Amino acid sequence: MIQLQHTIACDASVTGKGLHTGKHVTVTFHPAPANHGIVFRRVDLPEQPLVHPCVSNVFDTSRGTSVMENNAAVRTIEHLMAALAGLRINNVLIDIDAEETPILDGSSRLYVEALQRAGLQEQDQPVKYITLEKPVTFENAEKGIQLCITPADDFSIDMTVDYGTQVLAEQKAELHNIDEFVPEIYKCRTFVFLHELQFLIMNNLVKGGDVDNAIVFVAQKPEQAVLDQLAVFFGKSDIQVMENGILNNIRLYFDNEPARHKLLDLVGDLYLLGGPIKGHVTAQKTGHWANVEFGKNILKAIQ
Repeated sequence: MIQLQHTIACDASVTGKGLHTGKHVTVTFHPAPANHGIVFRRVDLPEQPLVHPCVSNVFDTSRGTSVMENNAAVRTIEHLMAALAGLRINNVLIDIDAEETPILDGSSRLYVEALQRAGLQEQDQPVKYITLEKPVTFENAEKGIQLCITPADDFSIDMTVDYGTQVLAEQKAELHNIDEFVPEIYKCRTFVFLHELQFLIMNNLVKGGDVDNAIVFVAQKPEQAVLDQLAVFFGKSDIQVMENGILNNIRLYFDNEPARHKLLDLVGDLYLLGGPIKGHVTAQKTGHWANVEFGKNILKAIQ
C-alpha cells in the first residue's frame, strides 16, 4: 500500500526558553508542499537564511543536536524533530526567531500537541522511505556504544541504557512502530544527574533550565545546603530528594522514562536522514554524537 506524504493543515506555534542560551524563542510551523521536506528559517537574521536539518549539517552534539547552514545555526533540535517523525510529518517550513529551540517540558509533548491542534494534511506524493539492503552498525567499544539497523518492513527500536548507578542502572525501552511514539514515548522528559546539573549551573551552561523540564537523579545524597542553593537558583521554595532517588520537582510517567527519552532522542536524530526509515534498530548507551555518526553510516550504505 502506498503511503502518502503529509504536511500540517495550518500554522502552529510554540514559545519558550532555550535550555542553554536562556533566550525566549518562538517556533512557528507552516504547511509546505509535497517533496519540500523539513526546513528551518532563521527569521531573526538578515535575509532569513534557510537551515536544512540533515546529518551533514550537524556541527555540535555536546548538549543536544545542532545544525548549521548558510552561517546560521539552529540548536537543540532533537525533540522537535522527534515530534515531526512521530506524527509522520514530511513537509514543513519552520520559522525560528533565535538560535535555539525552546526546551519546553524537556520532551516532545508540547510540540506534538501544537502540531496535532493544527491537524495533518495528506498530500498527493508518496513517502520516500529510506530502505536498506544489509545491516548498518556504529560502535564505540570504549564507551560501550552499540547501534545497529537491520532491514525490515517497518521502523522499530530496542533501546538499552545503563549508567552503572544504583539509582539509574540498566533500563530498556521499545518502539514497535512509529505510531507508538504517541502515546508511549513523546512525553518522556530529558534527565540529568545532580552532579552534572551543578557543573552546568556553575559554568553558566543552563541559562534556560528549570527543574520542571528535567528529571534529576541523585547518585549520592547531597548536603542540605546544596539543595537549598538549587532551590534559590530555580526560584523554588523547597527541593528534596525522594525515595526513588530523584528530586521532588517531577514525578515519573514511566519507571523506564530515561530509556524512553533516549529512544525519543534517537527518533529525532535519525529523522535527520531526510525521511522515515524502514528498519529495526537496536541501540545501547547512545547519545547525540553516536546517533549522528550512526546516521552518517546509514547514508553511506544507501548511496
